Amino acid sequence: MDIASLPLTALKGVGPKLADKLKRLNLHTVQDVLFHLPLRYQDRTRLLPIGSLRPGREAVVEGEIELADVVFRGRRSLICRVSDGTGHLHLRFFYFNAIQQQNLARGRRLRLFGQVRFGPAGVEMIHPEYEFTDGAQAPKAEENLTPVYPATTGVHQLSLRKIARQALEMHLDKIHEWLPPAVLQELKLPTLTEALALVHRPPPHTPVELLAEGKHPAVVRLAFEELLAHHLSLKRLRARVQMEAAPPITGDGGLTHQLLARLPFQLTRAQQRVLGEILHDLRQQHPMQRLVQGDVGSGKTIVAACAGLGVVESGLQAAIMAPTELLADQHLRNFTGWLEPLGISVVGLSGKLNGHARQDVLERIGSGRAAIAVGTQALFQEGVEFADLGLIVVDEQHRFGVHQRLALREKGRQGARRPHQLIMTATPIPRTLAQSLYADLDVSVIDELPPGRKPVETVALPSARRVDVVSRIRDACTAGRQAFWVCPLIEESEALELETATDMEQALRKALPDLRIALIHGRLKPAEKENIMASFKRGEIQLLVATTVIEVGVDVPNASLMVVENAERLGLSQLHQLRGRIGRGAAESHCVLLYQPPLSEMARARLAAMRETSDGFEIARRDLEMRGPGELLGTRQAGMPLFHIADLLRDRALLPRVQSVAELVLQEYPDRVEPIVRRWLGSAEEYGRV
Repeated sequence: MDIASLPLTALKGVGPKLADKLKRLNLHTVQDVLFHLPLRYQDRTRLLPIGSLRPGREAVVEGEIELADVVFRGRRSLICRVSDGTGHLHLRFFYFNAIQQQNLARGRRLRLFGQVRFGPAGVEMIHPEYEFTDGAQAPKAEENLTPVYPATTGVHQLSLRKIARQALEMHLDKIHEWLPPAVLQELKLPTLTEALALVHRPPPHTPVELLAEGKHPAVVRLAFEELLAHHLSLKRLRARVQMEAAPPITGDGGLTHQLLARLPFQLTRAQQRVLGEILHDLRQQHPMQRLVQGDVGSGKTIVAACAGLGVVESGLQAAIMAPTELLADQHLRNFTGWLEPLGISVVGLSGKLNGHARQDVLERIGSGRAAIAVGTQALFQEGVEFADLGLIVVDEQHRFGVHQRLALREKGRQGARRPHQLIMTATPIPRTLAQSLYADLDVSVIDELPPGRKPVETVALPSARRVDVVSRIRDACTAGRQAFWVCPLIEESEALELETATDMEQALRKALPDLRIALIHGRLKPAEKENIMASFKRGEIQLLVATTVIEVGVDVPNASLMVVENAERLGLSQLHQLRGRIGRGAAESHCVLLYQPPLSEMARARLAAMRETSDGFEIARRDLEMRGPGELLGTRQAGMPLFHIADLLRDRALLPRVQSVAELVLQEYPDRVEPIVRRWLGSAEEYGRV
């Protein structure tokens, strides 16, 4: 049987109960075990003299128990003193039973492994691993570094090591090498079996820091194939989509010309170029799959409206989906204001709509009387039927689960025909990553801001200057402007974040008694959040104190000042998104980044980047350069897939070669595509980006 489908129970010692626990680690087959890589390694290959032990290190020692006693210092514990002639080591056990106490007796020899630390009587180990060496042949030292695997409740490291050792010894030779020999030779990479053998059982002198950082050739080999599998999956998905039928959009553009003539502004050259690319796609007989990247305020929404008009001209409907009700309401206002004067019926559908109002909207969508439907996830719930859906626009697509996007795509199916799809994001991604992340999509970039939009002036100030900042808030609001004061997440605690924001709101009310101040945070009900944001937008609230709940895309042109507390704790992309909430009107806008000194080098570089540029793509490039392999990518925000071994930031230098090898495999080794993809993605590929 192929090890990709050989169940774990084929391994000795793995019964149904253990197999069930291993599923929590996503281990289902023998092949999964081989690709379950260690987190780190322990060096048990050398026996150290007790006299040479240093606190903070893990070590293997051997000695004789000189003293064993149960003591009651604060809590009951078993303490043993062990000596090997070079020094003494104390062992401390807080959890022990009568048999352990009986066995750990004076005169017995044992080999120990554990973390060395300073204790009340000198160096000690707490709950070390041990085995007795008296009266029998002494156990051999380990020949390889000992792996420490990602574990789960009820599964001990010893079990994982036994399972991995069995899989290596009995089944490693059954792993297929799918990469062409010429590719391995050119990249100077080991074979798959060599790479797996080394990462599971590294020889004693292997540089483990290279393994941990993903720079060892064995890890690079595995990461390369995983990146290749993802790329092949997306290329294959693209090929499948292009085989499907879609309604060609054949309108003459009359409605779009009418809309553009009514606007108080002209489209930028970048908007015109991207709209041209979209309209070209819509004329094809296979579904458009296009991503539009555009910085905050670059004008993606009007481009989507023009695309929607092209579809309406052909007698079809368009659906615009946003991740939050706040953003959906904003899109609804924009689309209604632009399109209803042209005789186009626009409806909104969100979770808050119910009763007769909801039934009326559903009937208008189902009958085709509503040409444009704007909403949240409610657009793809049961009971929502479109008459003839020709275009789906998904805003901030990374905020939706893949299943949600698939569901909307299925709603648009008319027999064998699929709707076109336009995906928009205000989270710029550097070109090298975009080519890999979106290999199934055509990518357009709106890289120009509308004329008249002034860059936001950004300053970074220590928190000791808070009084000056409060004075600036007073001046701006007295002059008729509005302001945000953002208190971001601190120490991963939503409760603490809320407490901080609440305290800040009360302090600002005392300092600025003449201003109308409100607080918005994640624990408010959606309706409460919407009411507060609507009041802020109408100018009834002058200063809005907020946690990072402020949504992407919220447009308040009169807000010209933003203060961000603890700015040193936030990533560059999040700071840039927050800053994008201001600078949307004619007034000069200012962003104040308050920080708690002293600053780390990374925080200093981030704040400097915010001061030096307001270009989202430049921000994204610098963000990529700054983040080391140990720093989290923020996958939810950037819309990046979660990899098992690969890391898009760490391994980005591999991406151009991954793309060229993918082309080679598709053209010359097409029979290898399926097994490579299945090995790394399994059933997950069915839910590829749509």
